[in-house]
Amino acid sequence: MHIDFTLPFQNPVLVFSIILFIILFAPILLSRLKIPAVIGLIVAGIIVGPNGFNILMRNSSVELFGTVGLLYIMFLAGLEIDLNEFRKNKYKSITFGFLTFSIPMLMGTVVFYYFLNYSMVSSLLIASMFASHTLVTYPMVSKLGISKNPAVNITVGGTMITDTAALLVLAVIAGSATGQLDNAFWIRLTISVLVFAAIVIFLFPIVSRWFFKRNSDSIAQYIFVLALVFMASFLAMVAGIEAIIGAFLAGLALNRLIPRTSPLMNRIEFVGNALFIPFFLIGVGMLIDYRVLFGSYNALLIALIMTVIATAAKYLAAVSTQKIFRLSNDQGLMIFGLSNSQAAATLAAVLIGYNIILGETADGEKIRLLSEDILNGTIIMILVTCTIASFATQKAGIGIAKTELNNEKAAHQSPAQNTLIGLSNEATVESLIQMAVTMLDKKKNNELFGLNVITNEKENAETVNKAAKLSELGQKYAASVDFKMQPLVRYDMNIVSGMKNTIKEKGIKHFYIGLHEKTSLIDHFFGNLTRDLLSKNDCTLYIYKAQHPLSTIRKFVLIIPANAELESGFSDWYSRAMQMARNTGNSFEVFATGQTTTYLKKLKAEANVKFNIFENFDDFLVISREVDEDTMLIVNLSRRDGVSYSPAMEKIPEYIEKYFITNSFMLIYSNSAYSAGNDSNLYQDASLQENIINLKEKAETIFRRKD
Repeated sequence: MHIDFTLPFQNPVLVFSIILFIILFAPILLSRLKIPAVIGLIVAGIIVGPNGFNILMRNSSVELFGTVGLLYIMFLAGLEIDLNEFRKNKYKSITFGFLTFSIPMLMGTVVFYYFLNYSMVSSLLIASMFASHTLVTYPMVSKLGISKNPAVNITVGGTMITDTAALLVLAVIAGSATGQLDNAFWIRLTISVLVFAAIVIFLFPIVSRWFFKRNSDSIAQYIFVLALVFMASFLAMVAGIEAIIGAFLAGLALNRLIPRTSPLMNRIEFVGNALFIPFFLIGVGMLIDYRVLFGSYNALLIALIMTVIATAAKYLAAVSTQKIFRLSNDQGLMIFGLSNSQAAATLAAVLIGYNIILGETADGEKIRLLSEDILNGTIIMILVTCTIASFATQKAGIGIAKTELNNEKAAHQSPAQNTLIGLSNEATVESLIQMAVTMLDKKKNNELFGLNVITNEKENAETVNKAAKLSELGQKYAASVDFKMQPLVRYDMNIVSGMKNTIKEKGIKHFYIGLHEKTSLIDHFFGNLTRDLLSKNDCTLYIYKAQHPLSTIRKFVLIIPANAELESGFSDWYSRAMQMARNTGNSFEVFATGQTTTYLKKLKAEANVKFNIFENFDDFLVISREVDEDTMLIVNLSRRDGVSYSPAMEKIPEYIEKYFITNSFMLIYSNSAYSAGNDSNLYQDASLQENIINLKEKAETIFRRKD
């Protein structure tokens, strides 16, 4: 078999192998020089591309993977954004979007029209190139784990605004240059954009929820999501706007359906960061012709002017946003770093302008809307702005990450909150681990254990093999969501004793088990094992029943009894519930007494929480009005010796079996040990303090009687 080794290489196997080695080694080599990985991949593209050593061609395959990578960046930006933060920062995003569009538009138009004597149409098109930007450095933010920072949310939201506006300017100028700018153009553009947005925002979530409920295969789910992203991108192009807007909107539409701790999210990030996004960056490098720097003086001057205007305008917009909203210096630099890189939309604009022919000179030379000097200047501007943006994002990202780490230092120094998961039923292993890790904060280094207890009378080869299989299954699923779970197989007299001893030995504070499966009509809702466990352990117990995939849940309804805040571990499990809200992006509706609501509001949990006054557990069925098929019910209960215990709680299992059995639900039993009120400083009102004192006295009386 003959293999052609002439440059550029044509053999697809060799080409793909070279690109993979570039993706592997370019970031590693340049990281030693403190150069960001993004720049390493772009520089590698310059070196191996047609304008470098001509090792590889920028052919259709590179363009295809590069397009996928660009759309992937925009999709991830929409998918990873914290919608609760985005909602809170929407006016900040609108402000930044306005500034980062208007300042470059104004500066670019003035300089090119008044000082460089370009036509108004050409000046506006060039200015729109400065106004748009591409989130080239977003993967750096994602790797640092700061994608939820307000500065990142503000920038991502502003990116959608400024890119949409810039691309609309491009569409209008293209229509004007080709003589298509009439009333029909505006009507067609408006209707098509509205129809496209409605399909993606409203129809995509409905279809996705239906698919996820009926198909749990992770590969099928990934392909389905990828297909939706490209369908949204195509629909955007049909509507007359760029595909990147469609990809970003698809990310927003699927945001709540793909939890951040799910295997699907892990696969989406892995494939994008490992393959598609590096392909895009290498492809950008292949476009850059460094020889322009040594070409004509006019081309070099234009490139310098374009780079200075683009950088200065984006810096002014970022600093203005920082000052207006009193953000930190690192946050201001982060906004600049994310918004300074020019790539996709800029390339689209310059290529469209370059290909619009306005006429010919007497010598037969084509008169283009944008000259070749502008085209070459744009390529150089892309290289320089991406370089500046990468260094700025890296510096700001490290600063923000350190700040967030310092803010969480107290949490790291608090007593360990180790988590235990009961692995006794293969059907519930995945749902229990998914729930547990969704409620965990990855930044807190608490351990995760999976327990299987083998009793003396049931010790045989079959039981041991089953325990090993369940442990392996649990480890595999935990690893798929980037968590490490330590399996425990314990031999003991009985299951409850094994669980109780494990809880003591490992310092377990949170224990997750599945709901007992009834085998007869007279069987108890909890079963004997769970009832014994409730009476013989003092950690927080979570009893979870997953009727629907967690990704399809739209809302959580949490019911809290009176005086629950006095139970030991209350703030710990509540913070986990809020972490679940953040990781899923879903809203929380809390039903609690006025006193408990006051306490919860002062905890300042960052989540989309709505509080409702709920005074009596006897009125539990009133909650049914707030619960539909896609709602998960969470009920905080108390053991009989707890301060918040009420006889009405004994009816809750019956209510759930009768009225909520088709819903996913979780019952949370706080520690039975009485809390001395470590958080009593949260109560500032004298009347509340008096109530707390009375309740403490009552609780102490109960425990003295118990002793």
